[in-house]
Parts: sequence; structure tokens; C-alpha cells
Amino acid sequence: MKIPDYGDPNRNVGFSDLVGKTLVKVEGSKGDASIALTTSDGDGYYMWHQQDCCESVRVDDICGEWDEILNTPILKAEENSSEDTAPETHENSSEGSHTWTFYRITTMKGQVVIRWYGTSNGYYSESVSFGKLVK
Repeated sequence: MKIPDYGDPNRNVGFSDLVGKTLVKVEGSKGDASIALTTSDGDGYYMWHQQDCCESVRVDDICGEWDEILNTPILKAEENSSEDTAPETHENSSEGSHTWTFYRITTMKGQVVIRWYGTSNGYYSESVSFGKLVK
């Protein structure tokens, strides 16, 4: 599989498209700029941020254990964003713009929440993309 072309809208899918799928593998962790998900039907999905000049977007935290939700059908897959002020403890808290993006994956066995944190001078995007990988 290869990573989708960032500008190709045919590769972008909604995060809720994971509902009914079963994750069998996850690659990526706190501090990374991407996460790869593999489902039992062989499909691959990818979360990433297209890095630009004056911004930074990374996985800030992962709450929950992947082992608890692997090999179990996904019941909910939700994405939410917030532009609340950055906490004082964040190294880039002096930047002009801040975005938190939360991805929640819920199965019968548990839930994992991937929290992304983005900062910029306000001109650049802090968004996270989600796409299906090309086989």
C-alpha cells in the first residue's frame, strides 16, 4: 500500500467510514505526525497532517489501549475539533492559533481516543486529514 496523494480528494474519506470495520493493526504513537490503521478486510487508513511552514500538528496523546479494541467491530468512529486556548504547559503555547482534534474509536470492548494538537501563526492549517490507502 502507498500513502495517498495529499491533494487527491478521492482518497479522503470520513472517519465515520470505519464503523462496522474491524481494526487488526495500528501504527503510530504520541508525538508522531501520522497514524496508520489496518482493517480485517485488508483496507488501510491513514491519519496525517500536511506539514507547512509556520505550524505544527502532532499526536498529543492516545487515551486507551489499542489491544482492547483490536479484532472487535467498530461501533462508533467520531471526530471533533476545538480551538480552545492552549495550556500553559505546551511548548508552543505562544503561537496565535491552536486546534485540538479528537478521534474516538469505540467497540464493545472499549474506546481509544487519539488527541491531536496543532499550533500556527493563524495563517496555516492545523487540520488532520483522514484517508484510505491505495492498494
